[in-house]
Amino acid sequence: MDYDVERVRASFPALTDGTAYFDGPGGSQVPRQVAEAIASTMTAGLSNRGAVTASERRAEDVVVGARAAVADLLGCDAGGVVFGRSMTQLTFDLARALAKTWEPGDEIVVTRLDHDANVRPWLRATAPLGVNVRWVDFDTETGELQFDASVLSERTRLVAVTGASNLLGTRPDIAGIAAAVHAAGALLFVDGVHLTPHAPVGVRDLGADFYACSPYKFFGPHLGALVADPTLLELVSPDKLLPSTDAVPERFELGTLPYELLAGVSAAVDFIADLAPGDADSRRGRVLESMQRVETHEEVLFERLLSGLDALDGVRRYGRPARRTPTVLFDVEGRTGREVHEGLAARGVNAPASSFYAIEASRWMGLGDTGAVRAGLAPYTSEEDVDRLLAGVAELAR
Repeated sequence: MDYDVERVRASFPALTDGTAYFDGPGGSQVPRQVAEAIASTMTAGLSNRGAVTASERRAEDVVVGARAAVADLLGCDAGGVVFGRSMTQLTFDLARALAKTWEPGDEIVVTRLDHDANVRPWLRATAPLGVNVRWVDFDTETGELQFDASVLSERTRLVAVTGASNLLGTRPDIAGIAAAVHAAGALLFVDGVHLTPHAPVGVRDLGADFYACSPYKFFGPHLGALVADPTLLELVSPDKLLPSTDAVPERFELGTLPYELLAGVSAAVDFIADLAPGDADSRRGRVLESMQRVETHEEVLFERLLSGLDALDGVRRYGRPARRTPTVLFDVEGRTGREVHEGLAARGVNAPASSFYAIEASRWMGLGDTGAVRAGLAPYTSEEDVDRLLAGVAELAR
C-alpha cells in the first residue's frame, strides 16, 4: 500500500485551520480517533482498578490495554511499561532510584547532543555521591555523535544517550553503543522521545536497557512512558508510598494513573498501525509496516526541504548527519530566530526558534541559549506544507 498523506491528514481536525505545522518535534497534532477515545473513557463509568464492578474492570482494561499498545509500538514486554507525567519526570525518578546503588568513584556517561531531560536528571542524582561524569561530544559541523568505547571503564554504571537529537535530528548508532556499554558491564538509557515518531522501533534490537518516550510526540496525549525488561525493573527500588504495591511496573507509578490519557495512548498506537499497513496480522507487524512507510514519506519530503533551504542565499542550516530524523535547524542572515518564527507564523507556518531544551547542544554549537529555527516533518506533512515553508523563508531571506 502506498502512503496516502491526504487520507492521513483527514483524521486531524487541527489541519482544517490551514496551518502548516512544522512544530511536531515539540508535540504532534492529535487525530480525531485519539480525542474520541479520551472523551469516551472520561464519560464512561470509572473507578479505581479492580475486578468487582464494571467501572473497576473498565479502568483495569484501560491500563492493561495501554501497556500492550506501547509494547506493540516499541517491541518490548508489556509488563515492563511504566507510565508517568512526562519523560522528564520518569527519568528523574529512575535516576534517583538507580543512584542509590552507586558509590563514590563510579562513573556515568552523558552526551552534549541530548535534550536536557537525559542530562540533568543524571547529573542531579549523582552530584552528592561523588560519582564521576564523563561527557561525549559531537562534531559541530556534521552533528555526528563522537562516541568511543574509551569513555567507558570498569566503573561505568550507566550511559545515557539520545535515540535521535531533537535539535539536529542526528540518529546515533545505538546498537553499536549498546554493545560497547554492555561489554563494559554498564546499563544503557535511551531517550527515544524524538526517534519514536519517525522510525520503526525495536527496543530489544537497539539493545536499550531503559527506553523512554512521550506519546504526545506521536499523536497521543501529554504523558510519558518508560520501558525496560521487567526482570531489570525488579532490581530497582524507587521511592513510593507504604501501602502502594511493590509489583512491577506499578511500583514506579505514583498515585492513580490518568485512565483517560492511557486510553488515548492505545488509540494513538492503533492509529499508527493503520497509517499505511501491509499484510501483517498482528498490531506490532502493522505498526512496523506503517512506520516504514512513514519513514519513506518523510525522507522524500525532507530532501525537498533541505534542497530548497540550501538553494536560498542567506540561509544557514546546522548539522549534516548521515542518518537523521526529518528535523532541520537553520537561521536566516539578518534575522533573529524570533523574527523568523514570527514571520513564518504570519504566513500560516509554524516553525519556532529556540534551543528546545537541548541546551548543551545549542551551546556547544555556539548558538547559546537562544538556538535557532527548527522545522520538523510529521506523518501528516504534505508537499504543499514544505513549499509554503520554503516560500516563507525565501521572503524573509530577501
